[in-house]
Amino acid sequence: MFHFNDHSRLAGTHALLSASNYHWINYDEEKMARVFYEKMTAVMGTRLHAFAKEAILLGVKMADVRKTLNMYINDCIGYRMEPEKTLFVTVNCYGTVDAIKFDEVDMFLRIFDLKNGKEPASMNQLKVYAAMFCMEYGYPPNKIRTELRIYQNDDIAVLEPETHDIFFIIDRIRHHDRLINELREEAS
Repeated sequence: MFHFNDHSRLAGTHALLSASNYHWINYDEEKMARVFYEKMTAVMGTRLHAFAKEAILLGVKMADVRKTLNMYINDCIGYRMEPEKTLFVTVNCYGTVDAIKFDEVDMFLRIFDLKNGKEPASMNQLKVYAAMFCMEYGYPPNKIRTELRIYQNDDIAVLEPETHDIFFIIDRIRHHDRLINELREEAS
């Protein structure tokens, strides 16, 4: 019997030059470099999120300078945020928010997101998290106040979303969830 080499240490990983993502065979050097740097940015983002989570849980503040990671960690500690919390609506709709805090007395929801990419991020992701929070915990969006923040490029983008935007997303979640369930049932 033929004996293949043992590569079990690679289980669950993906190579940049993989067969399943074969599009790289047509990349020029510029495109390959861009893909490489995007991959490295994603890896660094994962590591920064893990570091930030640990610093927040331990209450270890960073130097008070206008740097993305420092501002994010310090604000999360200051507002007593909970890092890396999963919000679950259905098996079709869930996700992990970078940091969240809900004050039941003031009925105030805060959701913070740490971004390490250069391209400006959209608040839509955070609006979806707000909708998911409202759905999971039964708070109508018009009964709470919400502040969303994106920490990126040594700056902070802040938004208090319009209630109708969150209601719209809730409606879309319900609609698409029903559709996915119907399609899943038809496929089985």
